Amino acid sequence: MNITQRRYKILTDFERVYRFLQETYDPVTLNSYLLPQYFEYAHMHSHFDYFKTHRFELWEDGGNVVSIVCYEMKMGDCHMHVRKGYEALLPEMLTWAEKELSVAKEGKESLKVWITDKETGKQEMLKARGYAAVYTDGIMAFDYAKPFSQRALPEGFTLIDGTNVDHLKLRRCWWKGFNHEGEPDDDSVDGTAFLCNAPRADMWLMTVVVAPDGEYACALGMWFDEANKYAYLEPLATVPKYRRLGLAEVALTEAMKKTKELGAKYCFGGDMEFYAAIGFETVCNRELWEREW
Repeated sequence: MNITQRRYKILTDFERVYRFLQETYDPVTLNSYLLPQYFEYAHMHSHFDYFKTHRFELWEDGGNVVSIVCYEMKMGDCHMHVRKGYEALLPEMLTWAEKELSVAKEGKESLKVWITDKETGKQEMLKARGYAAVYTDGIMAFDYAKPFSQRALPEGFTLIDGTNVDHLKLRRCWWKGFNHEGEPDDDSVDGTAFLCNAPRADMWLMTVVVAPDGEYACALGMWFDEANKYAYLEPLATVPKYRRLGLAEVALTEAMKKTKELGAKYCFGGDMEFYAAIGFETVCNRELWEREW
């Protein structure tokens, strides 16, 4: 082994890290849920802190990425993903995260670390360092071997894909769908257009429910991993006045059918009653561990 480490360079390293996350995908541990699609989605999100990504750290062996330490959106939490055979790097990676990604909290430093409950080695390491699990939620997936929902849209509603999407209408849908007050500003509309321009954002997979008056009532983004044959849902929201009409169920089913055509075997979704009600099942649990010092 000829292992070196260096800081992440966002403009030149993004694609290399994406490919690393894709080729090292583990269907059991789910990369601590640092899926390549989420890595891309986060980089294109308006809340992502671009200006501290130099605090991400890469370990390489002979020029090949073997591990990464990074945050999701902002400082204070982190993911640590390592290629199989290089797990001995994990203590060093955690030390880096504590130094570079922690935040001040009431006069102390604080760091949160995301893992899944299948990663017993990471659990033991975190316990030994004084971390405690402070939050858990389920990671749910829909197996495409199961039948899809047959629910239809209410009369007057229609489905479109995102190939000619109206970014203002889309932003209003997600803004209200995620329970924000008022109207979105111009910057947030640009943020939505920016997200739709992600390298692997497939606008044919995006699915939008249009209300009878032309308003976007429900909208979702869908990502397909061609190497590992799964679909990844992000984001999905329904405008409050259109909830409980089955719109999200119809839109999500439509998007999943499209990814099945592309070769996907299953789809990841959120941890909510809605997903369980339409056939998603928990495949593992995501855990957040925290330490203050």
